[in-house]
Amino acid sequence: MTDNGRVPTTTPRPHPGRRTELLATAASVFAEHGYSATTVRRIADEAGILAGSLYYHFDSKESMLDEILSAFLDELWAGYDAVLAAGLAPRETLRALVTESFREIDRHRAAVAIYQREARHLAGHPRFGYLAASQERFERMWLKVLRRGVAEHAFRADLDVRLAYRFLRDTVWVAASWYRPDGTHGPEEIAEQYLSIVLEGIALRE
Repeated sequence: MTDNGRVPTTTPRPHPGRRTELLATAASVFAEHGYSATTVRRIADEAGILAGSLYYHFDSKESMLDEILSAFLDELWAGYDAVLAAGLAPRETLRALVTESFREIDRHRAAVAIYQREARHLAGHPRFGYLAASQERFERMWLKVLRRGVAEHAFRADLDVRLAYRFLRDTVWVAASWYRPDGTHGPEEIAEQYLSIVLEGIALRE
């Protein structure tokens, strides 16, 4: 109770489930229209609420974007770290990392699309400095796996590891542009097809 005898009022906290729904809506809008072209009003319209109501949950569209991208990267690295901690052989490590990548595309397709479209521009913003750091960590991880595979004779001795890294990176993550969770193939099936092409090729062996 306050000094004047009134019972203090408190602002109810936003429901976490509603925040999750609004972030999913914002991610879809950012992915479709681009961050710069998206307004808070457009996100609110898609969510079926007033623009002012959105500020009850988030202080800005920048905050929404930050939560979308950081949640995606946190989950991605948790999956990658689990693979690396398993101590698998190079070939099995590559398979597990590619599979985990497709699972993340399945879970965070809109966030992946945003990352691909906006990361280079956002990386110069102090709030999004972690994007560049994550990209550097990603490259180091893949190069280490590929170099280890060459050293342990799991991959070809003449393999250009940087070229192989770029090929894997681009062929896997571009899938976010066409993958649909309700499609014919699940993420593990698509990963298996990609891995078959990468590791075995497409030409019929003599």
